Amino acid sequence: MVDDDPSIVAVVSDILIAEGHEVVSAENGAEALMKANGEALVLLDMRMPVLDGWGFAREFRASGKRSPIVVMTAAENARRWAEEIGAEGYLAKPFEIDALIAAVERYATGTH
Repeated sequence: MVDDDPSIVAVVSDILIAEGHEVVSAENGAEALMKANGEALVLLDMRMPVLDGWGFAREFRASGKRSPIVVMTAAENARRWAEEIGAEGYLAKPFEIDALIAAVERYATGTH
């Protein structure tokens, strides 16, 4: 999970851990690139310091990694941004807990 807002990281991590998922978090795209190691899914904020979501996605794919990416953003154009980076899905903030869990289960298991 990549997001520069610590409160979002904490809440989403707690929810996913309670659902039995392992969560690795990063505050920006550069940190996420260093930590990325074949995760089942990347939850990606787009607007972040250091390396934003667009830069992360470009470098992540260029490295050969193929984990599904789900964009998480408060922007009105979440869908367009997801399409721009070739993400498998998106969640518009604020999102419902059920939508988060459903997206993780759908994309992490490859049933999209």
